[in-house]
Amino acid sequence: MSVPFQKYHGTGNDFLIIQADEYVPNRGALAERECDRDDGVGADGILYLALEERFNPPRVVMTLVQPDGATAPMCGNGARCAADWAMDRTGADSVMIDTQAGTLRADRTDDGIIIEMGTPTFDPEEVPVRADEPVFEEEIEGLEVTMVNTGVPHAVSFVDDVDAVDLEAVAPRVRYADAFPVGTNVTIASPDGEGGFDQRTYERGVEDETDSCGTGAVAIAVVARRLGLTDADPVEVRPPGGDLQVSFNDRGNATLAGPVEHEFDGEVAVRSPTEL
Repeated sequence: MSVPFQKYHGTGNDFLIIQADEYVPNRGALAERECDRDDGVGADGILYLALEERFNPPRVVMTLVQPDGATAPMCGNGARCAADWAMDRTGADSVMIDTQAGTLRADRTDDGIIIEMGTPTFDPEEVPVRADEPVFEEEIEGLEVTMVNTGVPHAVSFVDDVDAVDLEAVAPRVRYADAFPVGTNVTIASPDGEGGFDQRTYERGVEDETDSCGTGAVAIAVVARRLGLTDADPVEVRPPGGDLQVSFNDRGNATLAGPVEHEFDGEVAVRSPTEL
């Protein structure tokens, strides 16, 4: 038995999209198998989407299952891919995305998809991080980080040159540090001298560096503004996979903008709940 999928990516952050009503008895096992870049299709996660066209604008309910088989509450580039997928099917230029981190509005622009990312928080209980007060520029496992939640937790560190950091060696220690009860993404950034930043992110759930991370780009912009490192708006953020723009609207919420591409369609085999 097999189910159809569509492959999308946002600045290199790639996902298989499967309609939520397709019969997949073990979503975690399917993600572990098919996200593998050697033996599967290869992706940073699987998006299960349920489209509700009766609303105006249309709504899409998004569930992200990551390569480790766990569910993540939010993904910025994933939500932008979900929005593009829903717009392609409805003809709408605006949609609402229901995620575990809240409901977000997305719009089509001449340059891609822009999505409102909600209100970031430094509150230790909401990040979460084991601390009595917000964590700003504190050393954790050898890396000076600021902790913020932009839908998922991020440990953000500013360095002189992101390419000079051995992220594969540094990030796992921080990602699994005792200070983080649910773990954290690890994002490093270096300023470009013009108010923007280069980005690299080691993603929780992928357990590796990804070509792009939307929540990480927002985390960089939010933390940089809080620390007085930039007053640009939009803040240009450049992960390896392409360019993203983070702006701040009248409600003080961050927005994330960038291109989305539909790569190809295919099918994946599904097995019984007890089979990997």
